[in-house]
Amino acid sequence: MKPAPHFQYPRVLSIAGSDSGGGAGIQADLKTIAALGCYGMTAITALTAQNTTGVRAIHGVPPQMLADQIDAVVEDIGVDAVKIGMLHAPEIVRTVAAAIERHRLQRVVLDPVMIATSGAVLIGEDAVSVLVRELFPKALVITPNLDEAALLVGRPLGNEADMEAAARQLLEMGAPAVLVKGGHLTGDIVSDLLLERDGEPCWMRGARIHSPNTHGTGCTLSSAIASHLALGTALPEAVQRAREYVRGALQAGADVRTGAGSGPLNHSWAPQAMHLRPLA
Repeated sequence: MKPAPHFQYPRVLSIAGSDSGGGAGIQADLKTIAALGCYGMTAITALTAQNTTGVRAIHGVPPQMLADQIDAVVEDIGVDAVKIGMLHAPEIVRTVAAAIERHRLQRVVLDPVMIATSGAVLIGEDAVSVLVRELFPKALVITPNLDEAALLVGRPLGNEADMEAAARQLLEMGAPAVLVKGGHLTGDIVSDLLLERDGEPCWMRGARIHSPNTHGTGCTLSSAIASHLALGTALPEAVQRAREYVRGALQAGADVRTGAGSGPLNHSWAPQAMHLRPLA
């Protein structure tokens, strides 16, 4: 007779698109979740044909198949935190929103993936308003980069004052907390802003890491935040720790060539053993 198990892993579900090049999307999420000692699961929203130079094609997963993926893992394995990435169509957004409601999923990190590193647009215009209305209120935090935040608020963002104004507007649009990533600003210092509802602006700054390999940085950060949330870390500290992981992965991968374009981060620069927690 086998002994009864006493432990379980912290469980993170990534709901996102697949990147055939392995640097972003589901693939980057799983690498990140594993590197941070958590157990990763996936619900794939779309298949993409892409590499380091760009996106060639996108093939959406039928909404029912997406719902079935989420239901299957939640009902059997359970979920401690969720990362949401590429949602390209309104019916996909609605499917994810319904699943969050149906399973009462908590600790949801919404990365509004709209524009790839290569510049390719990854979401239909009609899906943006549905994303804001259906998913912003259900997330714990949204994590747009500068271009995505600009698209959401309808104006360009050129400095830290613009970032803070955009963050406040995104809170007014229904997000409980916003992390605006300022990596696309010029200068030797990279500034990110975490703003929670009824909270003070929390600026996180660091020296820019010069690297040609930045593909999947946003996916990696959002899945790292979700992993730290699954480990029981409060949001501000989860964001800080996730930023440290991403900065290390950027530094470790800066001198590596993978493909002819923007290559991936080194997700395995400091892997952790799988965390164990007592089985409830």
